[in-house]
This record gives sequence, structure tokens and C-alpha cells, in this order.
Amino acid sequence: MKLVFLGTGAGVPSKERNVSSIALEMQQEQNSTWLFDCGEATQHQILRTPIKPRKVNKIFISHLHGDHIYGLPGFLSSRSFQNGETPLTIYGPAGIEAYVMTSLRVSGTNLTYPLHINEITDGTIFEDDSVKVVAKKLAHGITSFGFRVVEKDLPGQLLPEKLKAYGIEPGPIYQKIKQAETLTLDNGTVLYRKDFIGPDKPGRIVAILGDTRYLPEVVGFVEGADVLVHEATFSGNEDDLAHRYFHSTTKQAATIAMEANVKQLFLTHISSRYQQVDTLLDEAKQIFKNSTIAYDFFEADIPSKQ
Repeated sequence: MKLVFLGTGAGVPSKERNVSSIALEMQQEQNSTWLFDCGEATQHQILRTPIKPRKVNKIFISHLHGDHIYGLPGFLSSRSFQNGETPLTIYGPAGIEAYVMTSLRVSGTNLTYPLHINEITDGTIFEDDSVKVVAKKLAHGITSFGFRVVEKDLPGQLLPEKLKAYGIEPGPIYQKIKQAETLTLDNGTVLYRKDFIGPDKPGRIVAILGDTRYLPEVVGFVEGADVLVHEATFSGNEDDLAHRYFHSTTKQAATIAMEANVKQLFLTHISSRYQQVDTLLDEAKQIFKNSTIAYDFFEADIPSKQ
């Protein structure tokens, strides 16, 4: 897993920061890339990265403010011109389907791939054998969601020493043992996978929140995440301003990270009023040491747990 921040600004683009979009590369886990929000010029930002639009097969939209969705019609259209043929699914609040379909219809855009749109509420919005995505409504001027991406526990390592004790040397049989609950050898011996596999590896957890006021109830939703991405539109001494505009401060985001016992906090959605972010970072670190202010094209690997 790897996060790539394509846009980290709030409201309007600036020379330093484009508007909101984050890519979660899932190449090893899903052979795909997921986008979280798709602000204006997201496809331009992608051009400056190794991300392939045809590999993007899921887009999660936190809310319908323009700085989070205005890049969506252009990206969907361009994906067709860039050999995108596999299905793509959009998850977002009520109204996302009308916005997307109207944009495509009015512009006469015909996609070369199947497009699915799921309008979401709180709860699990996607799940397969390897990962689950849960949505939670936040506190913003319009309906806004946060997303918790939970990788399911991975099988433990094969224990070759135990297999060698049975006279089984490395080879294709090792893979068969990993894949089957039981395996019968030519001599009639029955091997049980659980006896030759170490403990499961805990899956990773990534929490990406849309725009929101300080919301203490979100602590349980992001609890124990390996990575929390939280907006920090305003500096730590502007609580009233943040509340009035339905946003959060650096200190509020850091407080959520601390109380939720997350491993890493990435602050994004930074207002263009702040030309220097060192002070903002210091504010967050006073509360939660492992804080980072993301910038456009910042990348963060999320390594597997041992």
C-alpha cells in the first residue's frame, strides 16, 4: 500500500497546492489504484506521477463540494482515451450519480468501460476477500464521509523447519500446503496447514476523512489506524473560525490522532492563507508527535506488519 497526495489544498487551487485528491495504490493487494476525492485538475496531477488512470477502478468521494469533485468528469472521460476498459465504481453521497451522469450526458461523453455508481450511507460500502471499506458520516456543511480501509489479516509465514522434520524439502508442495487446509502425502500422512503456518499477520488500516468539524465521536472510527489522513484547514488557534466554516484545526486533528492511538497522522486540506506550514506542523506535533503535513506529490508507503 502507498498513499500519493495529488492535491492538498482547501477550497481553491494555489501555486503550491492543488485541490483535494489522494491516491491509495493497492497494486500488490488489488492490482489497482483507488482515488479518494477528485478535485479540479486531478488528471493533470496524475500526469506527474507513475499512476495509470486505467488502473484506477474505485473512486471514493467524501462530499460534493466542488474542490472535491470538479475533476471527476474529466478524469472519467480521459480514462477512456487511455485504454481504460475495466469497470470503475464510484462511491459517494446522495447526488453523486446525478452529478456524474449529467456531466457526461451534457458533454456528449461516451465511456469505453462500465461505470457503476453507489450512493452510500454509514457502514460497510465495499468488501472482498482481502479488504473492507467502511464509511462514516462526519460534521460538515453538507453530507461528508470518512473512509476506513481495513486490510484483512494475512496468512502467516510457512514454517519450513517443521516441514523438513517430516522429510519435506522445498518445492511446489510448499505452495500446496499453504493453499489447502489438509494435504495427504503419497505415504498416507495427512498434513494440516495450521501446524505448519505461523500466526496471521494483522492487516493494515488506513483512515481517510473528508471535510469535517472537530468530531470527538470519530475517534472510535479511526481507532488503531496505521495511517490517519485528517483535514487541517486552519491553524490551532482558530477554533471559532474552523467551527463556523465546518472545518478542523491542526490541534483538533492531532487530538483525534492521539486519542485514537493511530500510528501516523497526515494533515491535508491546508488553507492557502498559510504560506509557511512550519508553525502548523509544530502545533500538531505538540499534541501528536508523529504528525506530517502532506504536500502535493508527497508519497507515504504503508508497510505490511510483521
